[in-house]
Amino acid sequence: KPGEQKRSKEPSSLQCMHLAVVACGDRLEETLIMLKSAVLFSNKRLCFHIFAEDSLKPEFEKKLKEWPPSYIKKFEYNIYPITFSVGNAQEWKKLFKPCAAQRLFLPVILKDVDSLLYVDTDVLFLRPIEDIWHILKEFNSTQLAAMAPEHEIPKIGWYSRFARHPYYGTTGVNSGVMLMNLTRIRSTQFKNSMIPSGLTWEEMLYPLYQKYKNYITWGDQDLLNIIFYFNPECLYVFPCQWNYRPDHCMYGSNCKGAEEEGVSILHGNRGVYHDDKQPTFKALYEVIRDFPFGDNLFQSLYYPLQSKFLDTVHTLCGRIPQVFLKQIEKTMKKVYENRVIVYLGANHRY
Repeated sequence: KPGEQKRSKEPSSLQCMHLAVVACGDRLEETLIMLKSAVLFSNKRLCFHIFAEDSLKPEFEKKLKEWPPSYIKKFEYNIYPITFSVGNAQEWKKLFKPCAAQRLFLPVILKDVDSLLYVDTDVLFLRPIEDIWHILKEFNSTQLAAMAPEHEIPKIGWYSRFARHPYYGTTGVNSGVMLMNLTRIRSTQFKNSMIPSGLTWEEMLYPLYQKYKNYITWGDQDLLNIIFYFNPECLYVFPCQWNYRPDHCMYGSNCKGAEEEGVSILHGNRGVYHDDKQPTFKALYEVIRDFPFGDNLFQSLYYPLQSKFLDTVHTLCGRIPQVFLKQIEKTMKKVYENRVIVYLGANHRY
């Protein structure tokens, strides 16, 4: 019976850490490398929600099936078409980058999902997803989403210098890594600049876009900044090592958290995985892309990374290799220890 089937499925989705990504245009490889980094280091079950253009769906399915069974069993996935529930779909689709506005509609589409981590395709996990997932437990009673600041230094930040619309805090927030409690988002009435009473998330999106569309540069990220400007109590701000971008090192190191703990999530925006402007970012991307599943992490991932980093010391980001290596080294040690313990446990049963 349909009801019974749903009940048996529920526990797995409750135990799942839900990860959403939106892939359009030429973002297939980038998305697969991001998913690979998530699976490599996480110990808990993952549920991937991939929003993609129809033409990419068979490619995703083909590539994910090629992964080894030991990795495939760590996740389940769904691929969804690109859809916008309110307003003009063509307008939303063209906002900033192809399909980027899709993320604004996740609370409406994924009605059965309680909490979710949304990431851009150009993100790489350098530690287990469960580490950022724990931040959900730190939300107070009014917080329903978490993001990192767009910049650490207001005088060189984009929003503080150029924005022509309201934005959150002193430097705005970056939406490339966004943790969401979807249940809370769906049930909240949001303050806004359009009507005195509150609006639901879905009611607010299109009028907000209509009001500010001539003033926004970064599309959906700007809309999120406007929403949290009017509802600051709804946002939890996590530190920059959870959304580490070229801006954090290309003008000199300005992310204290990454200097202390190392980078937790790398966000290669500005296309840096695919050109030679920031070779440290490109090195990490290529090493994770080329890592053969099942190989020794230190031998086939960490050591090649160290040697690639030697070629980047002439750049400002390359001068601080420990920032990029610290967390990934820690994570690999943990993965290795877990495997050794499991292996020894299996061999010492009798």
